[in-house]
Amino acid sequence: MKAVFIGCVQFSQALLAGLLDQGEIDIAGVVTRRSSPFNSDFQSLEPAAQNAGIPCLNAEGNDQKPMADWIADIGPEVIFCFGWSYLLSPKILAIPKFGAIGYHPALLPRNRGRHPIIWALALGLDETGSSFFIMDADADSGDIVSQRRIAIEATDDAAMLYGKLEDVARAQLDEIATGLVAGNLQRTPQDPALATHWRKRSKRDGKIDWRMSAPGIFNLVRALSHPYVGAHCLQNDHEYKVWEVARADAADADVEPGRVLAVDGGAITVKCGGGAVTLIDHDFSQLPDVGACL
Repeated sequence: MKAVFIGCVQFSQALLAGLLDQGEIDIAGVVTRRSSPFNSDFQSLEPAAQNAGIPCLNAEGNDQKPMADWIADIGPEVIFCFGWSYLLSPKILAIPKFGAIGYHPALLPRNRGRHPIIWALALGLDETGSSFFIMDADADSGDIVSQRRIAIEATDDAAMLYGKLEDVARAQLDEIATGLVAGNLQRTPQDPALATHWRKRSKRDGKIDWRMSAPGIFNLVRALSHPYVGAHCLQNDHEYKVWEVARADAADADVEPGRVLAVDGGAITVKCGGGAVTLIDHDFSQLPDVGACL
């Protein structure tokens, strides 16, 4: 079965590799980008396509007419689109006989929308989902073709959850490819009445507010850790990234949030709105003094 693969993040590359290894699908074309201003986990698929001898189109911006014409010339029976920041145009969606298959790391129909891995961790959820669906005109709303539940451990950060999702999604995609070739891939419509949506996050969502509780700050930091942009805090109007924190013993109740309680080696312990956290991995070029306020 002939397919076109679209993507431009690390997750895209992992799933493309999975399809190439499985071998039941003929990847006849790859659409990717050479750069991205907004994907912190960006990964061009051009090298992978070249290594596999697959024609590759680098699509910049969101002018989808050249992409549609290029894909139509290939004539795929299915499109796989994983890790692409724009909805595909109706013209592209109409090309393949079996539709375009997209992916969303949440338990659809709940939690459609933006930044699902970050939101799941920042909210302290204990599970999320790995969902493949048939793409339509709206975001994350098409018929589900495969879905798995993914446990989130209290120690998971963004990279760990990202890796879990990659592993589960590759196994799911093997099953989807087999179902497509055999002609028995099952589709389950989503119930729109059950749908919820996560909003797009902005830079201010990643700022550590020391009035937050220690668990809240812990969840924010692990949600934005690599491969994402990192949480940040301010000292003397200078921004510092924070990549890992641990919960610490709370100080006296009359110590205000943001006060530096201890500095031990490179570790910085800071009072929070409830409890305290120790900054383990951070970008402070000069450590603050004990008693300073962040």
